[in-house]
Amino acid sequence: MTKEQKFYEALRDVFIGAKIEGEGGFINLMRIKSAYYSQIEKLLKKDIEEALIKHPKFRDELFDKLYTFFSRYFTENGSIYFNSTPFHNNIYEKVYTDEKDVILFWKTQMLYYVKTDRIFRSMPVEFDGMKCYFNASQIENKKANEKRTLIFELNEIRKDDTIVFDVKYSERGTKTKPDEILKNLKKKSTGITEELLEKAFRIFEKQSEVDFFINKNAKAFLQEQFKLWSYQYFWEGAKEWSEGRVNELQILKDIAFKIIDFVSQFEDELVKIWNKPKFVKNSNYVITLDRISDKKLIEKIKEHKNYPLQIKEWEELGINKDNHKAPIDTKYFKDLELEILGLFDDLDNQLDGWLIKSENYQALNTIMPKFKEKVQTIFIDPPFNKAESDQFSYIANYLDSSWITLLENRLMLAKDILNKSGTIFVNSDDKCNSYTRFLLDRIFINFQNEIISAYEKPGAGLGKFKNNHGNIYFYSKSERFIFNTLYVPRKGETELTKREGRHKVDYEGKISPDWWIDMWTDIPSFATAMTSKERSIKMLGVNFPTQLPEKLLYRIIHTGSNKNDYVLDFFAGSGTTTAVAHKLGRKWIGVEMGEHFYTVILPRMKKVLAYDKSGISKEIKEYCGGGFFKYFELEQYEEALANCKYEDGDMFNSPSKTPYREYVFMKDEKMLSALEIDYENNNVNVDLSKLYADIDIAETLSNLTGKWIKSLKDGEVEFTDGSKIDTTNLNYKLIKPLIWWE
Repeated sequence: MTKEQKFYEALRDVFIGAKIEGEGGFINLMRIKSAYYSQIEKLLKKDIEEALIKHPKFRDELFDKLYTFFSRYFTENGSIYFNSTPFHNNIYEKVYTDEKDVILFWKTQMLYYVKTDRIFRSMPVEFDGMKCYFNASQIENKKANEKRTLIFELNEIRKDDTIVFDVKYSERGTKTKPDEILKNLKKKSTGITEELLEKAFRIFEKQSEVDFFINKNAKAFLQEQFKLWSYQYFWEGAKEWSEGRVNELQILKDIAFKIIDFVSQFEDELVKIWNKPKFVKNSNYVITLDRISDKKLIEKIKEHKNYPLQIKEWEELGINKDNHKAPIDTKYFKDLELEILGLFDDLDNQLDGWLIKSENYQALNTIMPKFKEKVQTIFIDPPFNKAESDQFSYIANYLDSSWITLLENRLMLAKDILNKSGTIFVNSDDKCNSYTRFLLDRIFINFQNEIISAYEKPGAGLGKFKNNHGNIYFYSKSERFIFNTLYVPRKGETELTKREGRHKVDYEGKISPDWWIDMWTDIPSFATAMTSKERSIKMLGVNFPTQLPEKLLYRIIHTGSNKNDYVLDFFAGSGTTTAVAHKLGRKWIGVEMGEHFYTVILPRMKKVLAYDKSGISKEIKEYCGGGFFKYFELEQYEEALANCKYEDGDMFNSPSKTPYREYVFMKDEKMLSALEIDYENNNVNVDLSKLYADIDIAETLSNLTGKWIKSLKDGEVEFTDGSKIDTTNLNYKLIKPLIWWE
């Protein structure tokens, strides 16, 4: 293979990425990218031939150097970053800035982390006389980092005895049925055992797992790296250059920059879709009966045809139907929802909280206009780099650089959503402590303390000390922040007469010498609070492996916020943060992507509203149940990609002399299928149902504009600034950022 052939083959592979089968928005875009590449290759070959007319001897070196450069910055899934850069130790690490003499560098810091997923391909498997073929074309890519299992379904047995299986991701707990498969196989006398079947399935599952990223600014990144790389290869140590050599190197730069111009357009499109605000869908409200002031409306609810379904849910949650603080879920009473909401003239401000099912970057980015600088305290317990285990409902075994990028992307948004006097607490462990501390130093700057939370008695096992504690890093957004003490001793006071109700707020962030604060006093031994899954279920009635004790969150939330302040957890897990925040009279926002959103968090918060006797409930005198919150899902990145319509553009027929820089997506439809142009009446009709069923346009617009909802009526939303929007006849300009981007 010549160097020229090697270059074009490699460029084709790295630009398009590895071949991925299945369904999904990302796959759709890769197909479009592949189609465009076939055209750009023709254009590129033409330009290279013209450039080499006067420099034919430079051909092999040109292709060799182009291959060398681009192969170092592309990965098998098409991501653009430091993939294989032997000189990065010398020229890529930026170890300081004008503000700091030491900063953290990692090779994926210029990226958005999207998800970790497997690249499944259809493949034959043959061993011990057994022949199988696995069809991966029906696998729908994961929307985010939720953990999903594969299921295998028998399709057919071919004439040559090859057993064909269709492979899909499990939906709503569906599982592979080996007994049924074996029963059907025995009809053909294949002699296949369950052991052989399981072995074949495992072989298929061992396909490449990769991290998916988007480069924030691919053009600037690649151009900068080319300049550094070319200096390293060609200029360092050179004494003089002939005119011909300078021209050759200029050809190399021109061709490389043309490729960069074209490649970066696709990456820029992904960035725009990743960062576009997302639609709110499948929303419902949960409100306790005591908050519904209209007795006639309560009677309507009890006489509703779906009331038995609500009673059944209460029974499953252990809630007495005669409890006047039993939580009503409007999913059962959609025809009465507006009547219930109509009881409130300041709707958003009457809510105690929001539960959001979403990948957390999308959630933070989408709600930013509405909640910017409104959150007082953030607590997160992000997944650490752990060995993969069935006990987790999410991906937990990241590469270090992937994990840092994941957290950095989200912490940058968290800083903007935090109040100027706000604080953030981040739980970590020995696998990620150093990275967590560096990231928080880099983003929040104002380090306040490192809190040690012990969960097991100290001691040593065989050959090592026990891992018996976690680290909670405490930072503030500014030097002036809220810090509530649980107990402030007075002169001459010798006993702790009061633990609650008396605190001091220090907006300077300074603790005077006579403030002795034992933040963790009254927490029972963590060996009691966290020893086993069974004990956690007994304590909180919540079956979730990584939950933290409510006492711990009690200390954190009390310390960093006051009543009615907003508390945020965007790695909500089992919902401990939102549960404790509600019990302490705070407003709250919880974000979680996994299906346990519906099976763990939502039921837990309903029990909290009905007065949950577990955890810290009995110790909080003010907590007596009752409440009102909203829960909904957000459109996800993969869903947005899947709904985008792209067609071959006509950029290559453009008279422009710089076709590589033409915006190839300018004339594509994207998500304009939601619009219908009425030429006769010079009007644009909006039909969002063409994109998603059950869009909550009021909440979508509230997030988009930053306006809070005052009231909802049939076909109208009124915001607290007095503006009103007819939701049945939307002005397309309002939703343009959601469906079309430039």
